[in-house]
Formats: sequence, structure tokens, C-alpha cells
Amino acid sequence: MKMYWSSRSPFVRKAMVVAHEVGLADRIEKIPVVVSSTMKPTPEVMRNNPLNKIPTLITDDGMVLFESVVVCEYFDSFNKGAKLFPTDPKLRWPALRWQALGSGMLEAEILWRSETRRPNPLQIAVDGFEEKVKTSLDLLEKEAAALSAAAYCIGHISIACALAYLDFRFTELDWRAGHPKLAAWFAEVSKRPSMQATAFIDV
Repeated sequence: MKMYWSSRSPFVRKAMVVAHEVGLADRIEKIPVVVSSTMKPTPEVMRNNPLNKIPTLITDDGMVLFESVVVCEYFDSFNKGAKLFPTDPKLRWPALRWQALGSGMLEAEILWRSETRRPNPLQIAVDGFEEKVKTSLDLLEKEAAALSAAAYCIGHISIACALAYLDFRFTELDWRAGHPKLAAWFAEVSKRPSMQATAFIDV
């Protein structure tokens, strides 16, 4: 299978963490591309994904899958162990809720960074994206114990990638200050081989 990929994309990283967790990483041909919502569309990606987003996965049978959560669930269908997308409702809904929170943080982080890089950033937008991220961090601090107690799932991966992206692009934020429980949880989850194998590289 082939995947349009970037070492700087947190959504690609989320998909690759899942690929490593389920043992598919070696089967994926990574096609490096540069994609940005604020730049001209990338023709190679657009030919397969009209949304011009990554990850875009082309499966072995030629099906094209968009959006990181869809790609992650496809990878999880190959999982021989405990599913990262649980089927038991008691586990599934918390997992999907955390997944949505992590993905929402990533969307806010990317838009926040894009806005601040504009020649004349719109301050109300900058403040709005920052507030969403900080409020999410406060919620996760309250739920850190629940994250630690829950079986590792797509929610953990999504949140971990969002926190890692803060370290990658928002070092001045110092998000660990005031969030010691979340910081401790992130330190532990960052030790997983799948997280270490997918570290951000600014190239």
C-alpha cells in the first residue's frame, strides 16, 4: 500500500503510529509530499484526494482512503490483538471521544500556526485557536488518571500526537506548566516504540 506522507504532519504521524502498533509499517510505501491548506494544491495528492489532505492512503487493491481517522481504522482492521478502535460500547465511546478531542486540538494547532505565520494575522482568530488548545489541555489534566487507567487506544494516540505537535511547533507555550498529571502521562506514552519511530522531523 502507498501513503502520501510528511514527517511534519501530525495527522500522518497519527496514522503511522497506528501502523507501527498493528505491524503494518513495513508494508507502507511512503510518498513524501508538501501539503498545506494555505498553499496551492499539490497536484499529485489532488489526483487521488480532492480535499488535498494527508494522509491519503492507496490500498493494495487500489481503494483510496482519506482522513487520518479512516486510515487509522483501516490499519486497525489488520490488528491481531486488542483493537485500537474498541467494539465494546463501554470502551468504544470514551476512545472515540478522546480521539475527537485529540484531532480537534490538532486542527486548532495547525490553524493557529498558519494564522500566526500570515503577514497580518487576525488576532481574534489567533486568540480563539489558542483558547481551544489551552481549554483542551485543562480538560485533559482532569482526565489524565482516566487516560492512564484505560487500555491503549486510538484516543491515546490522537492526544499524544496533539501534545507532541505542541512540543514541535509551540515550544514557547510550555504546556506542561500547570498540567503535571498530563505531562507525566505523555512522558510514559512517548516511550512506546511506535511514538519513538514516528518523531517529527522538520524537513
